[in-house]
Amino acid sequence: MSQLPVRPGRIRRAPEGFLTPEQVGDVAAGRRDFLRQAFAAASVTALGVSAAHAADGDPAILNLPEHSTSLGRPVAERPYGLPSQYEAGLKRRESPGLTRVAAASVSFAPLQGLFGIITPSGLHFERHHQGWHDIDPARHRLMINGLVKEARVYTMDDLMRLPSVSRIHFIECGANTGMEWGNVAVPTVQYTHGMLSCSEFTGVPLSVLLDDCGIDMKRAKFVLAEGADGSSMTRTIPLDRALDDVIVAWGQNGEMLRPENGYPLRLVVPGIQGVSWVKWLRRIEVGDQPWATKDEAVHYIDLLPDGTHRQYTSIQECKSVITTPSGGQTLLDRGFHNISGLAWSGRGKIRRVDVSTDGGRNWRTARLETPVLSKALTRFNIDWVWDGSPAILQSRAMDDTGYVQPTYRQLREVRGTRSIYHNNAIQSWKLAESGDVSNVQAY
Repeated sequence: MSQLPVRPGRIRRAPEGFLTPEQVGDVAAGRRDFLRQAFAAASVTALGVSAAHAADGDPAILNLPEHSTSLGRPVAERPYGLPSQYEAGLKRRESPGLTRVAAASVSFAPLQGLFGIITPSGLHFERHHQGWHDIDPARHRLMINGLVKEARVYTMDDLMRLPSVSRIHFIECGANTGMEWGNVAVPTVQYTHGMLSCSEFTGVPLSVLLDDCGIDMKRAKFVLAEGADGSSMTRTIPLDRALDDVIVAWGQNGEMLRPENGYPLRLVVPGIQGVSWVKWLRRIEVGDQPWATKDEAVHYIDLLPDGTHRQYTSIQECKSVITTPSGGQTLLDRGFHNISGLAWSGRGKIRRVDVSTDGGRNWRTARLETPVLSKALTRFNIDWVWDGSPAILQSRAMDDTGYVQPTYRQLREVRGTRSIYHNNAIQSWKLAESGDVSNVQAY
């Protein structure tokens, strides 16, 4: 598996000698002084560079480029916007050989190149069990049956006439970071944690549809969601969760769902592993017990050290990862760097993220950037001055239930090393004196 290229400008060369570690403070006033000195030094450096270019006969910014002196391209040339040609390296990537059939594979989101908390729809990770489809919405139907007073069939027009909600939530595959259970397996954050995305989803609450059909509250305990793809993906969801925050969604990030993400209809089950977010949703059945379908009786189960299989462990526990700097990237010089990453919890909001640069011996609390939402990604940042010494970078998240993200040693004491799913251990990145960053497991 090849190392991924670093996007130009993502890890920049810091001007030498303009900051010292003593200037870094956790208090606001100290940080303002810290940044003022950084900007002042950077401005002086920039002026020096411009003067040098002018002295060499290359005035750089003083000569207007062609795009500043001519007409641009026509407005209607691209009716649907696309990224710049210079961003072509930022893309979803498949891991060769991960699955036997390409249609049932994974494409990982490039977390190392994303900002904020929203994943662009075109970079949202993919996990398919029988390939993806582009379904005609005029022909698509959703049926609700089982323990209801009246079974109903809805068209897309029917659904989109109902009261809708829009909410931001993360979705994470239960197997995300699964290749790291035994030891270091992949080089970059795109492959360690890239089965993770976060979007604004729009649709009708499932509770509205169940109420419309007249759910039998005396007997009903679970619902079964079924997809229209060739694998007939089916998942059991407890009724209390179905009535809480589950959405039957047709919208993502302000537009209709993309085909790879379930167009024209999918289930959104906040905080629960992605396999329950059934795509191409065609049926909801209400019942009084779990269905134990193939993807919950054989797959997506936790293998414990004593050999038993634990079923229905769907909640994605509190987790975080540093995305910059991360594996495959290189720090070009000593000095100031911004450590940035993502944190999330399937049980609620992120309360705090701590960052260590010495393998967990010492921790500092990072800034949580707004918005901080329930069951959504939270962006964290922290200032750091690298002195050129080797370092181990880690992040540790805590959610509003008090749960603290575990180390690998803590997780393996309970779960062993032979599992696949629900690995939420602290991720470590090793920074060498050369500036190269690689994946390493620190216990």
